Amino acid sequence: MRGKLFMSFIKYVSQSVMGMVGISCYILADTWFVAAALGAEGLAALNLAIVFYSLLNAAGLMAGIGGATLFSLSLSSGRRGRSEIFSATVILGSVLAAVFTAAGLFCSGWIARTLGADEAIFAMTETYLRTILSFSLFFIMNNILLAFVRNDGGPRLAMAAMVTGSLSNIALDYIFIFPFGWGIFGAAFATAIAPMISIALLSLHFILRRGSFSLSFSRPRGVYILKMIPLGLSSMVTELSSAAALAAFNLIILAMAGNTGVAAYGVVANLALVELAVFVGIAQGMQPLVSRRRGMGDLAGCRALLCYGALFSLGAASLAYGAVFVWAREIAALFNQAGDRLLAAYAEEGLRIYFAGFFFGGLNVVTAAFFSAAEMPKRGFLISSLRAFLLALPLAALFSRFFGMRGLWFSFVAAEALTLFIAAAMLRRFAANFQREH
Repeated sequence: MRGKLFMSFIKYVSQSVMGMVGISCYILADTWFVAAALGAEGLAALNLAIVFYSLLNAAGLMAGIGGATLFSLSLSSGRRGRSEIFSATVILGSVLAAVFTAAGLFCSGWIARTLGADEAIFAMTETYLRTILSFSLFFIMNNILLAFVRNDGGPRLAMAAMVTGSLSNIALDYIFIFPFGWGIFGAAFATAIAPMISIALLSLHFILRRGSFSLSFSRPRGVYILKMIPLGLSSMVTELSSAAALAAFNLIILAMAGNTGVAAYGVVANLALVELAVFVGIAQGMQPLVSRRRGMGDLAGCRALLCYGALFSLGAASLAYGAVFVWAREIAALFNQAGDRLLAAYAEEGLRIYFAGFFFGGLNVVTAAFFSAAEMPKRGFLISSLRAFLLALPLAALFSRFFGMRGLWFSFVAAEALTLFIAAAMLRRFAANFQREH
């Protein structure tokens, strides 16, 4: 029985991880091409603007994972209303997309200033923000469809859609930035096209009649939106953690090291997004399996899935840390073709310190997702909030004040370690309560 569960875990997680890493390559490709074409100033502009991309992705994850979790619980318990759940999720996603689109069209300049853009990089930052946010609907709907198709027995199609979208983004990045000479706009436009391609592939789930849900507004249920939002909060806050840290670090670094420091942080942060995508992929892959086991009252199965997720996250953290520890100089050089020595020094040290935090961070992401999938969204939300805001931001301000750039890198490690200590206590309480109930 456990062997079958483990194979299901491998199937869902491997495909989810590949897809999430593919999505993160949107930004990594932008980072490399922008650094090569526009130098440190272009890289700094991208790193400021990418904060709002993370906010947009967080909104999509909240709607998609929240709705898909509710869908999975309905599927495992035999309840009806799956199409109504999907339709309610689409309505929520459309409202969120309208807010982001309006922000991009009317407030992109103000947002760029708020994020810290100076005169040297203001125009590039504003252009990237306006372009990305104008396509908000496609980013959010892509997240929703990915989550529902994956939970409806289509993890392979979800993975294929994510990877295809990412590969198209990389190809279009090169075409738009170099042959077309579109600069930062080309990078943003290539990223905006990628979710359209992904959505086109995901539509096969409906065209081939493989789905157990459809879009129907005959019986709209507002109560579903109220139920799905808490279930998607931990996924949203997990993504917000990177946005909050990115924004806070950018503002602190601008004061300490200017645009060169922000460019160096851009190298660290965008590589960190790839590692975070691995953890989110593990979490999203195990989410439908945990929801089903929870619905069946199978504590042993839930515990086994959590252990699998923890082991895989530790393995991923070990591989990533080993790579950046050994090849930090070479990795930094890939994004520093101008040979800026200060940028290289900041980036190399940052990679070696920052990535140590993922030994704790991966476990936190998996644990937060576990609680949400097991219908305990408050605990998942608390874990995500601790690493995103409650611990991360005060520690960043404190450590950087006394230890400069090095302290800033260490603040991430400290926040993740303290969060894990609290998460472990929550898990012990969950196991004790579950045994008393059953």
